[in-house]
This record gives sequence, C-alpha cells and structure tokens, in this order.
Amino acid sequence: MVDILKLMREKDELLAKRQEMLDGIVAENREYTDTELKEVEDSQARVADYDRKIKEAQDIQNQRVQSTPEQALQAAQAPQGDPAPEGFRSFGDFLQAVRFNPAHSALQFRERVIDSEKRVMSMGVGAAGGFIVPEQFSQTMLQIDVASAIFRPRANVIPAGDPPDAAITMPALDQSGARGIYSGVTVNWIAEGGDKSVTEPALLEVKLEPQEVAAHVVVTDKLLRNSAAAGALISSLLRKAIIGAEEDTFLTGTGVGQPLGIIGAGASINVARAGAGAIAYADVIGMYASFMFGGRGVWIVSQTTLPQLMAMVDAGNHNVWQPNAREGAPGMLLGMPCIINDQSPVLGAQGDVVLVDLNYYLIKDGSGISVDMSDGYYFKSNRTIIKAWWNVDGQPWMTTPLTQRDGVSLVSPFIVLL
Repeated sequence: MVDILKLMREKDELLAKRQEMLDGIVAENREYTDTELKEVEDSQARVADYDRKIKEAQDIQNQRVQSTPEQALQAAQAPQGDPAPEGFRSFGDFLQAVRFNPAHSALQFRERVIDSEKRVMSMGVGAAGGFIVPEQFSQTMLQIDVASAIFRPRANVIPAGDPPDAAITMPALDQSGARGIYSGVTVNWIAEGGDKSVTEPALLEVKLEPQEVAAHVVVTDKLLRNSAAAGALISSLLRKAIIGAEEDTFLTGTGVGQPLGIIGAGASINVARAGAGAIAYADVIGMYASFMFGGRGVWIVSQTTLPQLMAMVDAGNHNVWQPNAREGAPGMLLGMPCIINDQSPVLGAQGDVVLVDLNYYLIKDGSGISVDMSDGYYFKSNRTIIKAWWNVDGQPWMTTPLTQRDGVSLVSPFIVLL
C-alpha cells in the first residue's frame, strides 16, 4: 500500500529546498540564474506529481474504506436474511445518528461488528463506551500536513497495528558514557595471527504504549440537525484539537500518562543562555555546536522570542538574523528552517528555543477517534457536549546524548535552550 505520509515528507523536502534557494537569492539581492530557474521548474513538476499521487492514494484509501473492507466484514457477519445496512454519507450524518438516534440500524450494526473484531480490550459499546468514528472520516481529521503541524509530519510514525493500543518496544543503542558512538563496540587492527576481540553492542528498549487523550466541544442541537454544517465545523474543530494536544505533549509532555516530550527528556542537551529572559547570538551558536548533524534539523521557537531574535547581534553589533526593517522574519536560522510555534514556552522559559531532528522522535498511534455525546448540564439550553478521544504515545528514540569519538563532547538531535 502506498505510504501517503512518506509521499508528503518527500514533497516537503522538495519545497524546503526551494525555500532555501529563494532565501539565498533574496539575501544576495539578485535574480535567478538559468540553472536555478531550471531547478525551480523541475521542482514544480515533481511537486505537482506528488500532489497527484497523494490525492490518488487518498481517494483509493477512502474508497476501500467505504466499500471493500467494511462492507465485506458486514456481509460476512450479518445474519441470514438481515442485509448489512448502508453506512453514513458524511461525518455530519454520523454525528446526527449518535446524538439523536443511537439506535440507528447502521450505527448499531457497525458497533456490533467492531465490538466483535476490535473492542474486546476496553472500549465498550454504544452509549457506554462511545462510537468509533468511521475510518473514512477519522482519516480526514488525522491527515495532518506540514503547514498545520510540526511533529507528526516530520517524526517516525508507527501505525496502530493489531491490537491497536498494545505497547511496543523499539530497540535503541545504548550510547551513554564510555560506550560512545558505537555503543560499546571496539574496533581494533589485528596483526597476522593475532587474536580478534569479541564485542557486541549494548542495546536498550524504548517502550511506547498509546495513552488516551480526550477533547470536548459544546454545540447547539440546531447546529447538529444541520448535518452538513455540523460535520464540517466539528471535523475542523476536532482536527485542530488533535493537532494542539499532540504538538503540546510531543514538546513538553512528562511521559506519565502521556507522551514524553523533548523538553526534559534524557536524550536532550540543555544549553544555558547567556542572560536571563533573553536570547543572544552566543546561545544560538552554543545550541548549533551541540547539535547532531546528518539529518534534517529545524528550529522551533516561541512567538514571544521574535523581538529578541530580530534584534540579535554578533560581537561586532551587526544584525545576524533580521537583515532590515523591510523584510519579513527570515524562514531560516544557520541554514535550517525556523518554525514559529504558538505552543512553545514563553521567552525566558526552558525550551522557548529548541533545535531538533524529529526523525529521532517516535510516535505510536493507537485506537482511532471515538465520539460520545450528552445533553446533561446543557439540556435546558438545547446544547450538546461532544466528547472525542483517541490514543497515541511518543518519545525520543535516543535515551541519552551521544558521546563523540573524542570521549568528551556530547551531541544530540534534541537541543533545548535552558
């Protein structure tokens, strides 16, 4: 099956290269060369090709979800003489059924099938445990692009699998202390007839176990009765909630009942800032010098740091990031993309600036999105509370910074300004 996320990442790489070229041309205040124009044309054609492939893969995936697997499963488990009811035309139709008609034949039939196949572990059925959102709708909410999220499009995402919420362990090299870059493996030159040393790598295990995270929104019953409007609005709200919850914990999570974020993780290197509540050029250089190169680094900075970054000067009092008052905020810092993140800690707090290679961050998906509804407290005002929950875990793949071959210097794909 086509890996849609891989196609999106490859497309993002092309766009990042074009952005880097444009930034260089603007910085040098010149026109495109013929070679650069040819590269742009080739890149545009390749991006268009990726868009076609991504759309085709998504269309096929949605069609398969809507027809082949689910209808086959329903047909196989439907009693003789009791054909499987038709599914839902839209997410809004699904929400209407959950709120106003939980006994809807398609809803109940779907829950019986899913219960027998997937819900044995813990999720319950119907009003007691919520209703699993049909896959063709939940996939739309979980298709997160680079423009709207930082972590998921760039991290290593492990599919849910079966059972979806089971813990998995990933091997990781123990590169701590004297074990160094080769994780305890020693390399020796052997003289003729000499003995060969026997070494083996020291391995650790990184455990990921999807944790439940929930969001809720209150809407009017009148809106819910308008299935088209309700489906579009609530799908958009839930998508934003999913992105926000994941982005926050992948960056700052404690690892206790939630993902382990980069800030505070054992693999991260904290670089002390030169002055409290400020960002100096020396801080940026110190972070850059501790970064583990070889991958795709990005800066993630709080919006509150912009006044400091834009006024940042070198030892000769020259601006080093903002070229002049005419240009917008540069998209690159020391050759790597600089992403403004409204969920980063505020200026002066640990992690207001981080430099990361998110290829070394693991995300494990669990059960898809489920929803439940209740009027409860809002009964008199004709409003309904919609609760949605899903399962996910994440943490750095490395457990400690890496000791370089000099036996002293430490580097990491996760650098945090302290």
